[in-house]
Amino acid sequence: MTFRFPPEWHPQDWIWIGFPHDGEEWPGFLEAAQVQIAAFASAVAESGQEARLIVRNEANGARARSLVSSKVTIERRTYGDVWLRDTGPLVMIDQAGNRRARRFGFNGWGEKYLMDGDQTIGAALARDAGLAIDTSDWILEGGAIDTDGAGVVATTEQCLLNPNRNPQLTRGEIETRLCGDLGFERVLWLGDGLINDHTDGHVDNLARFVAPGVLAVPRATGADDPNAAIYADTKARAEAFGVTVREVPSPGRVERDGRIEPASYMNFAITSKLVVVPTFGTPHDAEGVAAVAALFPDRNTVGLAGDAVLAGGGGFHCASQQMAAAI
Repeated sequence: MTFRFPPEWHPQDWIWIGFPHDGEEWPGFLEAAQVQIAAFASAVAESGQEARLIVRNEANGARARSLVSSKVTIERRTYGDVWLRDTGPLVMIDQAGNRRARRFGFNGWGEKYLMDGDQTIGAALARDAGLAIDTSDWILEGGAIDTDGAGVVATTEQCLLNPNRNPQLTRGEIETRLCGDLGFERVLWLGDGLINDHTDGHVDNLARFVAPGVLAVPRATGADDPNAAIYADTKARAEAFGVTVREVPSPGRVERDGRIEPASYMNFAITSKLVVVPTFGTPHDAEGVAAVAALFPDRNTVGLAGDAVLAGGGGFHCASQQMAAAI
């Protein structure tokens, strides 16, 4: 049987979520980020799906327990960043429902953010879930890819062709490895990710598959939207590739201390029963959440504040990784 990485809307047994613990990563925003991640975990757990909130130490766990629903499972682990989308295991599945974990090399997003535990948390989670682990000898973060479940994977040139990841590999060799290691058949190469995205343009903050052959892409909101040209290029590349594009309004221009923030409704997390969309306190939040909800008529969709989480460099999707169900 051939193992493949399923789309996020494949049924899930649970979802792992990282809980913020490092004040240096969230200067002035740690407590607010913890509240927002706790609200995310609670929403998933209250929807009827298990949410496993990963905490760093006893004090971190006590803080988490004071914030979350009693239905949230708390697990203590050694990790650095909370972005389990990138450091957690990618759970593969075959046609018989067998599961394995695929692990890749991780170098702190191009050696920009190296923290204790991020090299090992993926294997630890996979092992404790009873999964055999296959290891690939190249650098790849989970947030750099998004699949439609029908053989297509989307990524960005800014990230996967960045010399701070795999300078020894050509574009063609990366395509071959994506298909061979994760079971994809075709690669949709988008261009740049959002301005000031410290991941070097992860696709999960730019464009997301919502059904086979259907890609959600932001639409610029306001004349001063800093990512307008990036959104237009993304749409053009996707349509030229042959996928159907569904547009979602962007949050518009979001700044903190004069710096453009990579705010995006595309960083939504899909669970078996719920879609959770980050919001940023802009006038476009309600329209953005409604547009995402229209893409998932089989699930409830909620918008939850994610501005403090973004202050640490990511969103709800970045902080989570799903355990695909064995079906």
